[in-house]
Amino acid sequence: MPDTLDQPVQTLPDAVRIAPDDDVAVALRALAEGETIHVAGQFVTLAQPIGRGHKVALHAVAAGDPVRRYGWPIGSATAAIARGAHVHSHNIRTNLKAEEPYSFTPSPSAPATADKRWQFQGYRRADGSVGTRNEIWVIPTVGCVARTAERIAKQAADRHAGQVDAVLAFPHPLGCSQLGDDLDGTARVLAALASNPNAGAVLIIGLGCEENQLSKLLERIPPARRDRIRSVGAQISADEYEAAESAIDELVVIASQDRREPVGIEALRLGLKCGGSDGLSGITANPLIGRAADVVTQAGGQAILTEIPEIFGAERLLMQRAADEPVFDALVALVNRFKRYFIDHGEPISENPSPGNVAGGITTLEEKSLGAVQKGGHAIVTDVLAYGETLRRPGLTLLEAPGNDAVSTTALAAAGATMTLFSTGRGTPLGSPIPTLKLATNHDLARRKPGWIDFDAAQVLDDGLDAATDALMARICAIASGEPARNEVNGERDIAIWKRGVTL
Repeated sequence: MPDTLDQPVQTLPDAVRIAPDDDVAVALRALAEGETIHVAGQFVTLAQPIGRGHKVALHAVAAGDPVRRYGWPIGSATAAIARGAHVHSHNIRTNLKAEEPYSFTPSPSAPATADKRWQFQGYRRADGSVGTRNEIWVIPTVGCVARTAERIAKQAADRHAGQVDAVLAFPHPLGCSQLGDDLDGTARVLAALASNPNAGAVLIIGLGCEENQLSKLLERIPPARRDRIRSVGAQISADEYEAAESAIDELVVIASQDRREPVGIEALRLGLKCGGSDGLSGITANPLIGRAADVVTQAGGQAILTEIPEIFGAERLLMQRAADEPVFDALVALVNRFKRYFIDHGEPISENPSPGNVAGGITTLEEKSLGAVQKGGHAIVTDVLAYGETLRRPGLTLLEAPGNDAVSTTALAAAGATMTLFSTGRGTPLGSPIPTLKLATNHDLARRKPGWIDFDAAQVLDDGLDAATDALMARICAIASGEPARNEVNGERDIAIWKRGVTL
């Protein structure tokens, strides 16, 4: 897939075509019926109004023919489409199928020169990782002590203000009435969160009678992290609040000795996410995030792409970039396993996009996916992780998790991301345990919701992708060095665990 908008688009003020053989262009502003626009070297008169982010046919398309955007089919025409007509869910259907065979046909990108200009002030950890924050996290094993954890964290935050970056609790409703793989997934995610480099130290509080036993959870935490872990069992403590206070006081003494120091961008662990996407997501914010992912991975750092149902229809683009056949096989297994997850629950694999996506101009899951995978840039796919596993290799990692914003951002943090780039065309205040930078796909959203948005990615349209990349990297480095992201300012620091099994 080609880079989009390498140059500013002042010569294309109305709509933009991504690839030379695309059948459609995407409106950059609301267009009126009867208006004649200039796009892709031709003039097109509009047969209907076209909303911003929606598609207009550049030529006639026969019923049953594929419709291309990004140089790939995004579905097939359900009726004849005239030149200048609105192309959307009323005249396109998905072509997605269930589990498919794939063949390993690697097509790696040409290696790029690493951009060594970028660095940030981070916290070095004993296991070799680098945090962008130095916080105390309070994690409950089970929902029964979720509110207890919140009260403990609030009291400690007031008591230790200014000594660490923050003291935060991450309540959740799970940890009991779960079985098998479902319970194991909860335990793996909580242990992985406790190992995130942004946690300078962690208090884990258990109840005592839950399936997610405190002692077993502690065994899952890598030895290099255990000197900064403390635990409290509420049922066996005479006063769990007093015990927690003492434990956190001890942890603050340890973590407060940590200091930021300059590190290269290769030390960043970057989560990649989109939510509330629109028709401009694949033109502005997602390609821009892809550029940031390339900067980090080319320098030797790590980036994580998840939301597996939102690569359906574009998975071959990632499979072509697998580092080797074992990585390819793992990616194929992950995609087909996720498709089987939908089928086993009697659901179509193409039910996405959401109503908000459709209103913003996205028609089929293929179209959404082709835009979404651009967040991975051109990096080689070096690893594939199951839900709850943590980063192992430099490069681009594919992580098992659904598209749900809260679940997938939590999975990114659990995998070890120390910052997440989150593109949005519709807007959302949601955050995760780590800085969760919101990139607006359009100027209107950035202007209307400055309390939510960290970066206006629509400057790609004004200044070109290269200039916008430099501006975004400067913002990333500032936030990695301690400037708060909007989710942190707003107190949007939550987790959600993927529940896949029965409830007892």
